[in-house]
Amino acid sequence: MQLPIIGQGSQPKETDGAELDFMRLPSEMMTYSMPRVSVTNTKSIAKAKALLQSVLEALKNYVPAENQVFPTLGLDENELAFINEILGEGEVSIIQQGDVQTQIQESVLAGVWRVQSFNKQGEAQNDFIEIGDIPRLVKEQTFVGAKKQLHFDEQNLPNGLMNALPLIAELNNQIADYSPDTLAHVINLSLLPQTPEDLQFLYETLGKGTVSILSRSYGTNRITSTLTDKVWWVQYFNSDDTLILNTLEVSDVPSVACAAMEDLADSAERLGEILNFY
Repeated sequence: MQLPIIGQGSQPKETDGAELDFMRLPSEMMTYSMPRVSVTNTKSIAKAKALLQSVLEALKNYVPAENQVFPTLGLDENELAFINEILGEGEVSIIQQGDVQTQIQESVLAGVWRVQSFNKQGEAQNDFIEIGDIPRLVKEQTFVGAKKQLHFDEQNLPNGLMNALPLIAELNNQIADYSPDTLAHVINLSLLPQTPEDLQFLYETLGKGTVSILSRSYGTNRITSTLTDKVWWVQYFNSDDTLILNTLEVSDVPSVACAAMEDLADSAERLGEILNFY
């Protein structure tokens, strides 16, 4: 069950009698292995192989911030099955809500994303493979129409606030000074004294955005956009699904959700090995 951003579990235990909650590492490391493919008729998957060859070239020649897209809507059932089995499912999943819902799944090849959009009737509107650190939709559309500064009614503040107002002032300064070259600014709520009223006020003032990101590695990272420009909730859960770190981050996209350049280089090597096999 997903825990809320605010409320029980969002703050560390009291000092008296507190126990440190260390992240429990998995007993077995997840390692890459060659995908098992059920489609063996090479003539029936010629288009799919050609598309993946283009993906391979894009990975080899990837330039940061210059994502490339490869549509898959025109492929038949066999070709799609081949691509689905080759790509598999990686650690990062993304959902963007709206009139058109977009579902994004990172493949087992880091930096290779499957992007699918559906209308309210559940009909596919788009389906493509995208190469990049993070899909462009996340960078370019998450904060369209978002508030540029946080405002609140100073005459009608809720009782019980402790640190919410200084944090809002800090966020406003960081948002105003932000540029694409700026390092992410992280506010660790777990280390600050907070009241439930503080967290509720922050949550309501920031607003809930349209993008949700789930990143699985050692435990789970849950990342949610707000309705305030460049501000994300980033939460870290251990393997028991206990919240161990609750933060606000000012950035284009939190780095924990993005593939690094070395990840894309490694993916190029792996995809090359797969295609050589077929």
